[in-house]
Amino acid sequence: MGVNNTYDLSVVIVNYNVEYFLEQCLNSVLKARQKNNIEIFVVDNNSSDGSVEMVKQKFPNVILIANKDNRGFSSANNQAIKIAKGRNILLLNPDTVVEESTFNKVVGFMNSHDDCGGLGVRMVDGKGDFLPESKRGLPTPLVAFYKIFGLSSIFPKSKKFGAYHLGYLDEFEINQIDVLSGAFLCVSKSALEKVGLLDETFFMYGEDIDFSYRITQEGFKNYYFPETTIIHYKGESTKKSSINYVFVFYKAMVIFAEKHFSKNNAKVFSLAIHLAIYLRASLAILNRFIRFSFPFLIDFLIILCGLFLLTNHWKSADIHFPEFVFKYSIPIYSATWLLSALFFGVYDKEPKRTAILKSTLFGTALILLTYALLPKEWQFSRVFILVGSAWVISAHFIKSYMLNLINYDQLKYQNLVKKNFILCGDINESSRVEDLLNETYPNIGRIEKIETEHNLSSEITKLLFKESKTGFNELIFCAKNISPSEIIGCMNQLAGQDLHFKIAQPDTSFIIGSDSIETRGDLYTMKINTIKRADNLRSKRLFDITVASFGLISTPLTIWFFKNKTKFLQNLITVLRGQVSIVGYCSSNEENNEKKTSLPSLKKGLLNPLSGNTVNDHKIIDQVNINYAKEYSIIKDFRVLIKKWTYLDF
Repeated sequence: MGVNNTYDLSVVIVNYNVEYFLEQCLNSVLKARQKNNIEIFVVDNNSSDGSVEMVKQKFPNVILIANKDNRGFSSANNQAIKIAKGRNILLLNPDTVVEESTFNKVVGFMNSHDDCGGLGVRMVDGKGDFLPESKRGLPTPLVAFYKIFGLSSIFPKSKKFGAYHLGYLDEFEINQIDVLSGAFLCVSKSALEKVGLLDETFFMYGEDIDFSYRITQEGFKNYYFPETTIIHYKGESTKKSSINYVFVFYKAMVIFAEKHFSKNNAKVFSLAIHLAIYLRASLAILNRFIRFSFPFLIDFLIILCGLFLLTNHWKSADIHFPEFVFKYSIPIYSATWLLSALFFGVYDKEPKRTAILKSTLFGTALILLTYALLPKEWQFSRVFILVGSAWVISAHFIKSYMLNLINYDQLKYQNLVKKNFILCGDINESSRVEDLLNETYPNIGRIEKIETEHNLSSEITKLLFKESKTGFNELIFCAKNISPSEIIGCMNQLAGQDLHFKIAQPDTSFIIGSDSIETRGDLYTMKINTIKRADNLRSKRLFDITVASFGLISTPLTIWFFKNKTKFLQNLITVLRGQVSIVGYCSSNEENNEKKTSLPSLKKGLLNPLSGNTVNDHKIIDQVNINYAKEYSIIKDFRVLIKKWTYLDF
């Protein structure tokens, strides 16, 4: 930290597997440089999504530190801080978008306030809603208690109960605060030299609280500065609803308490936190279980009741079923059809249109096959099974229709939602984005375009009012023609509308956005993600298990076809363990091949479409991999296995 201060600002961005957000963030950072003398660092914590290659290709002037392991947030920031040459240092999350005037305003304020050690700004989420963590109070045991047990949410404006997010302070007024957000934390070099680096005891959460507290302990002030606004998509690396978040976040608060509070207070605080951890973890588990199992249980009851009603119909025709049908057969049939539906992706977020039909046919075939193997006394009626399958299909569609009438958004299985889009940008860029939408989203309703020479928020409001019956779902800003401040301004004015905001970056094949910490980011990108569909991943895993199991069972016969017999057996065992897959991407020398297209992550494959062929042309390898990911089906894996099975011992 003794390096000469030759820059107005050093921007430090720590990245972990959020390539698209990082690119969007860097584009906004470069626009915000203006006349400021700024250096930019990206510290990558061993991402596997192509982030490093993207930075090298598209942002060659950015100082890139590519770690070979995940060093955590504090340690990664410290790597850049140690060599930063700025008079002020900004720690910035990759899932943010800054206004083009942000750095000017922030640097100006810090330079004119000698007592300012740290500074945070007004933040909004992907829907334009204000984020309360933009300004926070110190989490003393009492403040933390009010936060953990929900009193701060019930009384957000109270000075007593709402002290965690300082809800009683106006979001548009400059104020002195206790705690800054790690998503945008600007610190002066003079304060940093006294305070020291981030505490690496905190791996991901709590380091901003600790750092902010240490700034004030050294006699400096932390300021909330709302004269510039940034978008913070929130929670792209972790989800706050996850059990892992509960443990990591609240344990970080324990570390903070033990470090800064008296022993007695720290013990009480630690006990309260641990109680909260297990309470929140239990609620998180229960919530996930209910969310996952509820539609499944409802369908099970609907199918079960329908089958029992069918038996009553048979009884009216003087056809009586054996007792075991009611005790065993009907529940087993119902469970088989539902497990089949689960496997074929009926309960996925965006299932294929044919999922219900395919899953029911598969389940019926499985039931009939098992039925044929049963003793005669257990075979009572194939017609009942076939009629039951018709009821299963009908039940799915009837439930779908009923839930659509009540609340379409809550439906757990449905065809892809029809969306109506508003595109903001010049005619050429809007047309490019329209082509991208047509390429990536198969159920487009209507697209309206608003050109940039108009007052955007006014034109959008007029369109929404005029076309209220159309039900526009998404508003997409073309970042090539619209500045971040215009985008954020529109989001602020339109916040509260039932409208999803997204930003299309120039010269890219993706449109990105996220409405809340529950989503990793709604992303429209070129169709190379077919292989990552939930149903395809399940099929791929089932294929792996089937092939590996068959290979091991038939070892006395198949092993003689392989030279390296030990390696063949080891490979099959690693497949069963889920460490590798039977088929994967073609390998390439990544040191000499900076990929232009980031492929969806997959386990390493024992085989690939080019197994046995010597191909040194990286363009060919990339194209083969893109085609595999884009057009994936289980048939592709089967074809590769048939052609390349002799390489299973490599």
